[in-house]
Amino acid sequence: MALNTLTLAERGQRIGLRLITRAGSLPMLHNPDIRRTVEHLLYRGSRSAFVALDAAAKRSFPARPGRGAPTRPTAATPRREFDLTPTEDQEMIRSAAAELATDVIRPAAAQADTDRAVPESVRRAAADLGLPLIGVPTELGGIAEERSAVTSSLVLEELARGDLGIAAALMAPAAVATALANYGSSAQQATYLPDFTGDGLPAVATLALMEDGPLFDPLSPSTTATTRGGDLVLNGQKTLVVGAEKADLLVVSALVDGAPRLVIVEAGTRGVSVTDDPAMGIRAARTGRLVLEDVVVPAANVLGTTEDHLDAVRRARLAWAAAACGTAQAALDQLVPYVTTRHAFGEPIARRQAVAFSVADVAIELAGLRLVVWRAAARLDEGKDAALLIANARQLTARHGAQIGSQAVQLLGGHGFVKEFDNERWYRDLRGAGLLEGVLLV
Repeated sequence: MALNTLTLAERGQRIGLRLITRAGSLPMLHNPDIRRTVEHLLYRGSRSAFVALDAAAKRSFPARPGRGAPTRPTAATPRREFDLTPTEDQEMIRSAAAELATDVIRPAAAQADTDRAVPESVRRAAADLGLPLIGVPTELGGIAEERSAVTSSLVLEELARGDLGIAAALMAPAAVATALANYGSSAQQATYLPDFTGDGLPAVATLALMEDGPLFDPLSPSTTATTRGGDLVLNGQKTLVVGAEKADLLVVSALVDGAPRLVIVEAGTRGVSVTDDPAMGIRAARTGRLVLEDVVVPAANVLGTTEDHLDAVRRARLAWAAAACGTAQAALDQLVPYVTTRHAFGEPIARRQAVAFSVADVAIELAGLRLVVWRAAARLDEGKDAALLIANARQLTARHGAQIGSQAVQLLGGHGFVKEFDNERWYRDLRGAGLLEGVLLV
């Protein structure tokens, strides 16, 4: 069967099969840890390919007791010297994400942007590869042998190269699963993680930090959670919440007794309501406004500590910077062949200094941003303070992301202004990458 006649789901399944087939002969599979990861991907792909989807409106999460201390991902193995070269298993996972972006996400991107919805077949293809479980350790049913911000950053970059809106929608549940693995108690992990690691599509979940207002500070949210006996009562609003309308599970930021914390809220809880909140960019992610009115949840739903909340904010900002690298790379990949083949006045327009310098600026700013993102992620993996580097990545994304998108539109002339080309969508997406809070996590 020709590739162009395959459904998106069939393409997604072929990606998984090609990954396993290609990896089977690699010497790196002599490493038992890498082999376990590959075998787990194969197991998930083979079993989920035959699971009928349940179209229930909202999932329920029956409380389950934990057993002892919570399970945490193993810390990444430190390197003896500074080296940003991906390891063999990181390169393998990145390759799988790149194929998914090229064969599945990119062909669906334009229509997904128009419909403000990600096709279920695309979600299934990502789930078959196990990408939503990239931050969940194998002991909890995930695919992570160790906690690695570098690996997550590489995956986000590749997915966003296909489309940033779809990438945000696909990896929003991964952010919640990762937060449960990194910050959750054993009871929280036992209650919620099975809905991410079980058969079929993972629970629709999202990390909601963003609020209205100029100069919003995620460390000082206006959403509050007051203690009432053994419960918390939440009030407030969150904006630009990815997949809010269909979400089963929400992790929201709120001031709990005056301190910023993350709180688990099940979407079916009384007082939780959602209204549509369309944005300029990431339209495939279908953003909504989350309203919390006297929402009562158990006090045990507080996720992690105040330090964990700060860690989540920083890792989310780094995740958006990594995703911006992918979309900027897509723009550059389209610009270079265009300016070298588009002729005007008898020669390629790339020979005009104004054009050549503009393309060079895009490449330079992208390379600088990527270096900062990888360096920050590497420091996180080493257990070192990466606050300054993450702040730099955030600033570079806000300053140059929109400029890269604008240059991509400008250099294509009239082609850059029409929806037949991807540039106008990439510009809209990059415009928000340096502003959004939450949703993604590395």
